Amino acid sequence: MADLERQLAEIRRGVAEIVPENELVEKLKKAIATGKPLRVKLGLDPTAPDIHLGHTVVLNKLRTFQDLGHEVIIIIGDFTGRIGDPTGKSETRKQLTEEEVQANARTYQEQIFKILDRARTRVVFNSQWLAPLTFTDVIQLAAKYTVARMLEREDFSKRFKEGAPISIHEFFYPLMQGYDSVALEADVELGGTDQKFNLLMGRHLQKEFGQEPQIALMMPILEGLDGVNKMSKSLGNYIGINEAPEEMYGKTMSIPDELMLRYFELVTRVSLEELAQIKAGLAEGKLHPRDVKMRLAREIVSMYHGPEAARQAEEHFVRVFQQRHLPEEIPVYQLPANELEGGTIGLSKLLQLSGLAASNSEARRLIAQGGVKVNEEKVTDPLMRINVQDGLILQVGKRKFARVILA
Repeated sequence: MADLERQLAEIRRGVAEIVPENELVEKLKKAIATGKPLRVKLGLDPTAPDIHLGHTVVLNKLRTFQDLGHEVIIIIGDFTGRIGDPTGKSETRKQLTEEEVQANARTYQEQIFKILDRARTRVVFNSQWLAPLTFTDVIQLAAKYTVARMLEREDFSKRFKEGAPISIHEFFYPLMQGYDSVALEADVELGGTDQKFNLLMGRHLQKEFGQEPQIALMMPILEGLDGVNKMSKSLGNYIGINEAPEEMYGKTMSIPDELMLRYFELVTRVSLEELAQIKAGLAEGKLHPRDVKMRLAREIVSMYHGPEAARQAEEHFVRVFQQRHLPEEIPVYQLPANELEGGTIGLSKLLQLSGLAASNSEARRLIAQGGVKVNEEKVTDPLMRINVQDGLILQVGKRKFARVILA
């Protein structure tokens, strides 16, 4: 097990808040002295199975704890997932079916082990201890917290003030998550800054059950590719860990320069020493931001696809975006002849048919904004009709291409 100062340096990396840090220090000292690792817990409700880089911030911190010799426990919230975490929600969430929960749980497990060491990760389902609770047990658990304290939580408070419904069962979500910590006798629980209430509930309930309270360790919320909003699939500003290497590399190259160091710190395994060198190199002008960002893109692609895939993705990026060459492989779209009128077709319709735009209206917007090229020539007329020849090249933005052939 690593020495105290090294552990603290690695654990503090990128962390938003540790509550309380002095207790973490004492737990680490005890673990080093006894050789008994800390139990570090992360709960995952299997509600949305596709993981993007924003989700990996806490997973990377878990991997740090593993590498420092501690025990990592992933709780799949198959029981709590049936309720849904109300954090940040303005209305009661739809409850998942047992089948949805299990399907999402399987997908989660396939993805988290791209980051965590499977051999050193304990995966448990919280139905194991929550399902057997009797109604008497639940009443006694609920008696350990007050409605007034529950309404201090921001989302509940806002809904209460606005007169929006809050179902009684939603109060049980933080209680159940906190009880997970009691059941596992957790030493540390990880979560995003939006999970602070739930993590502190674990500390409260452990005290109520006579246990030493866990440390609440909160990681920041990662900004997406726009540099402003939280990374989110719904906003389209995300990098999925299952995306193709070229897509992943290209998206990374599109993040604002000011976010590069934050991404290095939160979603890569570049050492603290290297991070300091990169930061100093940028500040002193010895490193070009473009080169640093390319290093970041290589690191991210390598983590999920390997170094060779990262090298090929970089070659693809340089060829297509820096040297302005077309990609070597372009998806082919076979255009049915019956879609043509007098040998022509509306460009917006063709973009939709070829999958480069989700709808005609989106296609027209992309064209008007100058984001579309036909045979490497920019077009800006949303009503344009084109004469389709075999091999016609369509391009939307920097990364989407299609080669049109007549069926």
